[in-house]
Amino acid sequence: MKKKCGYLSTGLSFRNLAITLRMGASTVGKIVHETCKVIWQELVDDFMPIPNQDRFVKIADDFYNRWKFPNCIGCIDGKHCQIKCPVNNGSSFTSRRSGCRQKFIFIEVGSRGKQSDGGTFAASTLFQHLQSNTFVPLDKELPGTTIKLPYVLIGDEAYPLKTFLMRPFPSRNLNAIRENYNKRLSAARK
Repeated sequence: MKKKCGYLSTGLSFRNLAITLRMGASTVGKIVHETCKVIWQELVDDFMPIPNQDRFVKIADDFYNRWKFPNCIGCIDGKHCQIKCPVNNGSSFTSRRSGCRQKFIFIEVGSRGKQSDGGTFAASTLFQHLQSNTFVPLDKELPGTTIKLPYVLIGDEAYPLKTFLMRPFPSRNLNAIRENYNKRLSAARK
């Protein structure tokens, strides 16, 4: 099994792995799936603990201090993340954003097949936690006001508008206030 696990990082297709290992592609697929599942089960609690309410408050404070976007506990569907360049990786690694402090706080792999981002999210454990309204801290006053609003995630147009999920206004018929909101949401999301 050790030798087979080393092939997980090759980037080869299951068919090419099967030829290399002299076994069936479906067998390779089962081994890779089983290995990934065990790696996840063994390491998830150490490297990706489920966030608690104190962590969400800190994340929201960071969002407000950096982007002036209050009560935001994170972004959904971020595409560009700064990572440390892997050792001996040469020129195939590029960093697009310097100085970013992006971190994954919740990871879930969607179902197989084609499904929209919103559909994948609606089927996720994170969505169920947010829908139950027990996962994040209670509503908090907006800075400088007595208006209490919920903590939210921010996302793009692919996601539904929910009490726990903000998205941009549609681009048609935007007034100045909505356009400003869209720009601020976009800046915080990126």
